[in-house]
Amino acid sequence: MMKKGKQIYEGKAKILYETDKADELIQYFKDDATAFNAQKKGEIHGKGVMNNKISTKIFEFLGSQGIPHHFIKNIDDREMLVKRVQIVQVEVIVRNRAAGSLCRLLGLQEGMTLKQPVLEFCYKRDDLGDPLINEDHIRALDLANNDEVAKIKKYTLQINDLMSRFFKNLNLELIDFKLEFGRYKGDIILADEISPDTCRLWEVGTGKKLDKDRFRHDLGNIEEAYQEVLSRVSR
Repeated sequence: MMKKGKQIYEGKAKILYETDKADELIQYFKDDATAFNAQKKGEIHGKGVMNNKISTKIFEFLGSQGIPHHFIKNIDDREMLVKRVQIVQVEVIVRNRAAGSLCRLLGLQEGMTLKQPVLEFCYKRDDLGDPLINEDHIRALDLANNDEVAKIKKYTLQINDLMSRFFKNLNLELIDFKLEFGRYKGDIILADEISPDTCRLWEVGTGKKLDKDRFRHDLGNIEEAYQEVLSRVSR
């Protein structure tokens, strides 16, 4: 039986624990919710359970399509077993339509379709508000080398294509999403989670928001939105 060891990390949405294997961790999903660089805080009842199950389904799907990732197996409602990676301190954002900070930065109307997916990098620093950076910054700060950046970009665009089709089959549109990558045994693999916390998902036809924007902007029915996404990915 797997043994849960000491806690080694606690973030805004997850806790990591050591196991009896040096290269494996337990990732625990919390109900805590934050927005606007943690300026807004709260709790979404059952979010951890739902995000764990949603992430499990999506990691399994991406793995079946050849995307390397840290997910090993689901343990229980709130925990999954993952590979122990060294997280690259760069968050990757893909935008298919204008929403959120892109609208504020560039004065775009929410929902505007972009002519091509926009890929952004952010420096993973909570104390700085995760600022936008470019590839020169990444190299200058030694956050990743050229080969790693190339792999991250390649995987990100593949993931965008795969997940856009995946969600379209569930009558959902993938507006934008955030990814994190890590180093594992000399290679770059997908890490963290993929859930309504990290993706903007709008219902096709109605435009109903089924993601963390319901918490960000006090739209109500937050738990119901997450549950709806879980129900669809579990079909």
